[in-house]
Amino acid sequence: MKDWAQTRPALLLTAATLLCLLPFSGRAFHVDDPLFVWSAQQIVHHPGDPYGFQLIWDITRMPMSEVTKNPPLACYYAAAIGAIAGWSERALHLGFLLPTLALVLGTYRLARRFTQSPLIAAAATLLTPGVLVSASSVMCDTLMLAFWIWAAIFWVEGLDPIKPHYLAASGLLMAASALTKYFGVCLLPLLFAYSLARQRRLGPWVWYFVIPIGLIAGYQAWTYSLYGHGMLSDALKFAPAQRAIIGRASVLANALVCLSFAGGCTLPALTLAPLLWPRKHLAAGLFLGLLGGVALTMGWIDLGSSPQAQQVAKAIHEQWRAVGLELTLTIGAGIAILSIAIADLRKRRDADSLFLSLWVLGTFIFAGFLNWTINVRSVLPLVPAVGILLARRLDARGKAFEAPLQKKVALALVLSAMVSFWVAQADAELANSARKAANILHQHVQKETGTAWFQGHWGFQYYMEQAGLRPVDFQRSVLQPGDLLVIPENSIETFKLPQQFMASAEVLEIKLEQPVTTMGWSMGAGFYFSYFGPLPYAFGAVPAERYFLFRIGNPIGPGQWPGLQGPQS
Repeated sequence: MKDWAQTRPALLLTAATLLCLLPFSGRAFHVDDPLFVWSAQQIVHHPGDPYGFQLIWDITRMPMSEVTKNPPLACYYAAAIGAIAGWSERALHLGFLLPTLALVLGTYRLARRFTQSPLIAAAATLLTPGVLVSASSVMCDTLMLAFWIWAAIFWVEGLDPIKPHYLAASGLLMAASALTKYFGVCLLPLLFAYSLARQRRLGPWVWYFVIPIGLIAGYQAWTYSLYGHGMLSDALKFAPAQRAIIGRASVLANALVCLSFAGGCTLPALTLAPLLWPRKHLAAGLFLGLLGGVALTMGWIDLGSSPQAQQVAKAIHEQWRAVGLELTLTIGAGIAILSIAIADLRKRRDADSLFLSLWVLGTFIFAGFLNWTINVRSVLPLVPAVGILLARRLDARGKAFEAPLQKKVALALVLSAMVSFWVAQADAELANSARKAANILHQHVQKETGTAWFQGHWGFQYYMEQAGLRPVDFQRSVLQPGDLLVIPENSIETFKLPQQFMASAEVLEIKLEQPVTTMGWSMGAGFYFSYFGPLPYAFGAVPAERYFLFRIGNPIGPGQWPGLQGPQS
């Protein structure tokens, strides 16, 4: 098996990727998937105006150009898939398998320069909750990272001796990465620092950065001419504005939560830790993880001042043992990630180590302290670099890295794969529950004489609109007696309906079978949004997804809703 894998690595990695992701090809659209689908459908009819439509996604109807904070390249890719294969979930998910394949195979090729074990690096990239869950969506994250990886490949391989066509291709791929997700811009200073460290001086290579800079500037000018504001500069303003709205925790709290998300996202850093670190280092990392986990669950470190943060803090305090144990492991794994990046740089002190270390540390700083929220999507770009660093540390074992240790490495990766697949399955079940609820409510509203309304967004909104229900516009909509209002418990930007406007109420429950969840404020899990908790995913008895159905008794309209709430209760 070892000989076969070494001679056919691309085939093995392709088979592993398909085996991991094909089971989720029919899953429902989830979280921000609808924004990409709707923009793709707009592109099919108006290719030069990707965001030229309006929708209700936050509080009121707004232009899509003001709602979205992502560039449109992933939407153009989805438009091509939809125009050819249709708009079904399966068609789009199968189309988005290709970027994941490019990411995994690209990691293998890039890793060949940095490690003697590129197959381990690629496997440690694929077999993570961060990649398997993100690759099950139709959002921009894995496509951006695929462009990132291949831009790095062409740049590294084209730098010495200078290969103009490689560097030009890299420049185009840098631009493609940035125009898929704005974080891709960070690849420019990263590759510049790497090149300067490797070449020791400026050279003709520096001119190839003009390609991505020019294309990104052109995109800014193009969107300004279309929408009256540049989309890139608009996204830069969004993070501080959003932090001011939802409130931001202390620097220490952000550091601990980001460590938790990074560690949970790159699970092989935890499963391989006993093979990479001396026992005293393992004990120190777990002890620090324990301190951080206890401090968060006991409320010694404030998660924020918002009502939602206080509600989450109360929930995790009530189950502090289970949440504290999970935080100990995820924070400990996050510490291992930063430690391995710093240790590699201190030991080798070369351009390759600088490149990998800055890749990890820069992503961590952005995700924890610059982005508007901490989530696995913002941590995801460091996963391939961590995979390569793990393989490099195994290389350092020298002759000790032989058959017995190789078997342990394989078992550690299998364990990571099992947990990652489990988390991806739970996330798919959560996504499918919103589609199931919408189908049930569709049958329910057929008997309604009044208008059927709903609050809440994400994938739930996509299926509710398909079912014929209308989203509430809190600045325009007026709900009349006899109307039906549906409010999901596990969603964002919902307003509680005051008692005086209710005629009756009932609850629809969709049970979840998996004992793990990616989004549940009552368990402290906030894979897509740390507003829901300090864990990327949480294990335990997952509560049913609940949807509150209210019959309107008295008219309610703009100005009569109470303050924006967190989870409904």
